[in-house]
Amino acid sequence: MSDLPRPGGAGGSSPDGAAGRTFLVTGGNTGIGHATAVALARDGGRVYITSRSAAAGETAVSAIKAAAGAETVWPLPLDLASLASVRSCAAAFLERDEPLHVLVNNAGVGGQRGQTQDGFEQHFGVNHLGHYALTSLLLERLKASGPGARIVNVSSEAHYDAPGVDFDALRRRTRSFTGMREYAVSKLCNVLFTQELARRFTGLGVTSYALHPGVVASDIWRRVPWPARAVIKRRMLTVDQGAVTSVYCATSGAVLAESGLFYDKCRVREPSPVATPELAGQLWTHSAEWTGLGLSPLVIAGYRRSRRASSRSGSNSSTGFPDGSSIIT
Repeated sequence: MSDLPRPGGAGGSSPDGAAGRTFLVTGGNTGIGHATAVALARDGGRVYITSRSAAAGETAVSAIKAAAGAETVWPLPLDLASLASVRSCAAAFLERDEPLHVLVNNAGVGGQRGQTQDGFEQHFGVNHLGHYALTSLLLERLKASGPGARIVNVSSEAHYDAPGVDFDALRRRTRSFTGMREYAVSKLCNVLFTQELARRFTGLGVTSYALHPGVVASDIWRRVPWPARAVIKRRMLTVDQGAVTSVYCATSGAVLAESGLFYDKCRVREPSPVATPELAGQLWTHSAEWTGLGLSPLVIAGYRRSRRASSRSGSNSSTGFPDGSSIIT
């Protein structure tokens, strides 16, 4: 008997549940992403999974269909270490001309050393910057897909170990031996990105969530040097157990009341105090510059609506962003 999580909800067009809704899960060919895709497809969702290898993607789709007892699963090629690949993946999905109700930014690397094709530290480039670019490129489709659209970022409690973000270091090769210091920073970036999405998407009908999946024995640790890999994988959760909170954030109607929160074991948990609006704004500014993807017109429109509403209520709230940028109306 599988212990994969089963999404709840009424199904159909309801934002509570998976049935009748379209999901894109990065890294869905293995680990937590694979388990997440199985749960969503089994509950009636239309699921796209990404994989760096086309062959691995096709193999994973066959396995997911068999495990879920469903045929509504398709592969998309994506290498998050390449911004060109991210653009191609987004274009390939958009060409299918179907809604996107939930984007699950799940794929990631841990314990690696090096740089991405575009010259960013490996963990930051894959775990954050590639997902920032993908999210930006798919934002308008998410907004157009109706109520309950959301972005789910798989972070980690490792983000508590990051003292902050050294933006200069993000343009250099991994410095630490195990890569865990850089991994923690990338997971902090996931939390910061989620919070800033919530601030900038106010009024747009798209919510965002970050989560700790638990300490999971997944393929993310495959390049951690031995014997460190054996040590960190002791007493870890299964990938099925690790997918529970991802599925919850992707399908539960209970999370829609608030956006930008950090979840652990399907419950809200206070993130690191380092995750401030100021740092989140700085991260957004750098991410927009480094990817060439700035503010979406939808985000600008949302802030304009917010400003008009504030004016009508007599509020003096600013329409400026935490990074100091602002909207000219």
